[in-house]
Amino acid sequence: MIVLSSPSGAGKTTLSKKIQQSDNSFKISVSHTTRKSRPNEVDGVDYNFVSEEKFLNLLKNDAFYEHTKIFGNYYGTSKLSVNEILNKNCNVLFDIDWKGAKQLSNYKELNLLKLFILPPSKEELEKRLVARNQDDRDSIKKRLLAYSEDIKHSSEYDHVLINDNVEKCFIEIKKIISDRLNS
Repeated sequence: MIVLSSPSGAGKTTLSKKIQQSDNSFKISVSHTTRKSRPNEVDGVDYNFVSEEKFLNLLKNDAFYEHTKIFGNYYGTSKLSVNEILNKNCNVLFDIDWKGAKQLSNYKELNLLKLFILPPSKEELEKRLVARNQDDRDSIKKRLLAYSEDIKHSSEYDHVLINDNVEKCFIEIKKIISDRLNS
């Protein structure tokens, strides 16, 4: 099971999708969230978009391996969705933040390989957040403020990579995964 974490906008979702597209034995664990979908997102593919009431009910019933509240919205990894991927004899790919990764680490049976993705700089991160045109100015400001806290947790990961070029970073990740699978 591979965990990809990063500050918001550093490229973890793009890299997760590239890994899944390059190797069909990897399936991205689709998280539940209470946030509204963005124009290009598909329910059940990018996220399972649910009401806060439904999310809290799932939480109460211990349905998540990990969960957190970020920027006013809940996110969580369903035990059922992870088990469905495993039952298909596939590798699970988690696209989650450091808080979720810390919770997943409590489940030793998950055998995690944790990768932390960093942008080349905070300035570059801001450019990427603005360029992706998915957040308003206030949201971007909140994400940049969270950056300093996020990077403090990179030492909790097996590998830390700088995403200054998506293809180069992707190749590095594939090598790390290959080395792990072949060890």
